[in-house]
Amino acid sequence: QVQLVESGGGLVQAGGSLRLSCAASGRAFSSYSMGWFRRAPGKEREPVSAVSGTGGTRYYADAVKGRFSISRDNAKNTVYLQMNSLKPEDTAVYYCAASGKMWLTKLLQRDEYSYWGQGTQVTVSS
Repeated sequence: QVQLVESGGGLVQAGGSLRLSCAASGRAFSSYSMGWFRRAPGKEREPVSAVSGTGGTRYYADAVKGRFSISRDNAKNTVYLQMNSLKPEDTAVYYCAASGKMWLTKLLQRDEYSYWGQGTQVTVSS
């Protein structure tokens, strides 16, 4: 069982930056690939980024490539999402998720994750 708690959301102006954190409880954190998703108002939850268990492989959605960066600290059981050059269209609830797949060959989809956090709101004003 893995419990996930996100933090770091907030209100920021367009062009600004935020760093989201996701703290995980439970054992063998490094055996899980971790991902970030977001759900904008009126839209489906979509994958944003994913990182393999070792941190060596990372994937990004096209909409955030070059602006967002995912990382993890297995010693702290924490995964991060650094978001730069934020746009109003990045406004969403951001969710952290854990997958039992340690290795990644692609950006995992929603049904490939077993555990989810409660979400943190990110609002980007124009």
